[in-house]
Amino acid sequence: MSFGQGGPQWGPGGTGGPGGGPTPDWAALAEASEARTRRRKWLLIGGGVFATVGIAAAVAITVVTANSDESSASNKPAGELPTAADIPGASKEAEPSFEATTPPPPPDPKDFISSAKKDKAPLTPEGMFPGKSWRTGERLYKKGATDSTTKCTSVAQPALASVLARNDCTRMIRASYIRDGVAVTIGVAVFDTAADAKKVKEQAEKGLVNSLSGKGVPAFCRTGVCRGTYNAYGRYAYFTTTGYTSGKDVTTGDRKAYGVGDDLARFAFQRIHLRGQVQASAAAEAPQ
Repeated sequence: MSFGQGGPQWGPGGTGGPGGGPTPDWAALAEASEARTRRRKWLLIGGGVFATVGIAAAVAITVVTANSDESSASNKPAGELPTAADIPGASKEAEPSFEATTPPPPPDPKDFISSAKKDKAPLTPEGMFPGKSWRTGERLYKKGATDSTTKCTSVAQPALASVLARNDCTRMIRASYIRDGVAVTIGVAVFDTAADAKKVKEQAEKGLVNSLSGKGVPAFCRTGVCRGTYNAYGRYAYFTTTGYTSGKDVTTGDRKAYGVGDDLARFAFQRIHLRGQVQASAAAEAPQ
């Protein structure tokens, strides 16, 4: 066997492969095979990438769509939103309801002092006029003697006594106060009804409650001119007799005497009103 160009010979008839064809270019074939392998590899990778992108896009679309639905629902008017009954799992039980109640109005203090049937608190001089003095603003009045009687006519001048008797006065409570030489006796007459007390106020044109001296208050208004007032509140008529302890007459426009008398008349009203307030408060706090 000889060796020549082109490599070994494969049998008679000249150089070549089986069947006499040209020898294959193995290097080119290898490169071509490698190129095909690379193309298949890139196709597989590319297909995977596109598949992943497609799935991600689908998820993104789903999420965006879901978010879009929620956003549009949250922006809907309240009237267009589903009711609790339309929401799955929502309770359909009715919420508890309560009937509106209006508390009763507080008792009127005047109601308790307008009739003997409701006005049950004790009636005493100390209960009506407590303490040893009374102050209003900067003015201090010292309290003197007090008393109480069921014989109303015995402690009033004849003109007033006849009015008290005619309207069935059941009790008269008196107390005297003094300040700067001016003394005042307050008389509180008690009746069964407010109508009786009102009649006394309307009929009392003359006459005074007798002045009451003692306990630091000297005798006054036994002679001379004194000032009297008449008023009524609830079943009580209340009076004042004002005069100078020196015996000086009280004249019209006497600001000092009139001021003292008006102060004590207001004090009598306040005490009667407070009597009603105390009883009204007790009634409001009592168990029903």
